[in-house]
Amino acid sequence: MLGFIYIVVTEPEFVENEAEKIVRLLQSGIDYVHIRKPKAEINEVRGLIEKIPQNLRHRLKLHNHFELVGCCNLGGVQINSRCPDFTGVGCDVSRSCHSIDEIILYADKYVYVTLSPIFDSISKEGYLSKFDLKDIKSKIAGKNVIAMGGVIPEKISVLIDSGFKGAAMLGCVWGDVDGFIARMSKLIRK
Repeated sequence: MLGFIYIVVTEPEFVENEAEKIVRLLQSGIDYVHIRKPKAEINEVRGLIEKIPQNLRHRLKLHNHFELVGCCNLGGVQINSRCPDFTGVGCDVSRSCHSIDEIILYADKYVYVTLSPIFDSISKEGYLSKFDLKDIKSKIAGKNVIAMGGVIPEKISVLIDSGFKGAAMLGCVWGDVDGFIARMSKLIRK
């Protein structure tokens, strides 16, 4: 992985003008958008993807409906507890983790892993952090670990100092995508 990676995760439910917002996020310098629609039907997810220009789709990762990766020319998949296996080839595979033990077990097997919740979640009520950033640096050193959960642009420098290789954001994004892009503009390399 090169540099610090910026990821946006979609809301679980579809949002108004979502494809256009995803395009704006990618054009602003967000590295990847993870499409996470756990209750959506495959045709709904395909419909969203088809509204995104072909030249940006390699920066999309799916959390389910992995069969769309090849036919839609997507960048990869994120393995998680709902969809724990991927047998395809030709794309990046990352994994969701929720403990240091999982990081130790999986980090070297995937292009990156997400670890959550690093901070108290914005989008999931009661989903509270169980990590001490002072202790985490030595445990994730040399591993491609992306911080997730309660991450906002203003906490990026703390994450870098703690040894994370990237940040995944959801709760601070979708209420005001343009405001989020403005907040990120000082951090994102173009």
